[in-house]
Amino acid sequence: MRCYEELINYLSCALILAGLGHLIHHRKTQTSYGRHMRLSPLTRMVPAKLAWFLQEIPAFLFPLLLMFTSHKPSSMGKTLLLGTFCVHYFQRTFIYSLRTRGKPFPLGVMVAGGFFCTVNGFLQGHYLLHCAQFDDEWSADYRYKTGGLFEYVSGANYLGEIVEWFGYAMATWALPTLSFALFSLCFIGPRAYYHHRFYKEKFKDYPKLRKALIPFIL
Repeated sequence: MRCYEELINYLSCALILAGLGHLIHHRKTQTSYGRHMRLSPLTRMVPAKLAWFLQEIPAFLFPLLLMFTSHKPSSMGKTLLLGTFCVHYFQRTFIYSLRTRGKPFPLGVMVAGGFFCTVNGFLQGHYLLHCAQFDDEWSADYRYKTGGLFEYVSGANYLGEIVEWFGYAMATWALPTLSFALFSLCFIGPRAYYHHRFYKEKFKDYPKLRKALIPFIL
């Protein structure tokens, strides 16, 4: 399969705009699921385990499908980077979804999440397999992070995921992966803030120095 560069660029820009649109639209209230649920009598609900499974699995299956149908040999860089993406969504699809004890999801939120994962799974998979170029020196540099961040921020899991995807974008140095990183920041960054506010309101002894997302700053 050839690289559809124009389509990839359009999808990447659309993802960035969607992330910014979500950030603006939800600057005062969060998406209605989990602890921020706002229900109406007409809202159709889906069990949390099933909802997480169905909405996350496209991001796992699309890159695998593209990988197995590709007739071109992949470099180590492409395989490693796409592998990290697939491992993340394997965990989200087959481990997190089965272990979560969250509240039922609104059907609309699940469908929107599934649409995003479908588009993003194709975007990341097609770009890395058919458009990206990595030379033999790419894998000579390594980065990793450690530490108990929950001592410093309420949204340590969100911070970890944001850092993960910006690192992914830096490693690939490409617009599609940058668009995904920016969308992630715009979508889950505010959620860390609302989690932080929720904890401060609910627990009177919540640590005063703990921040929402960025240690010592925000």
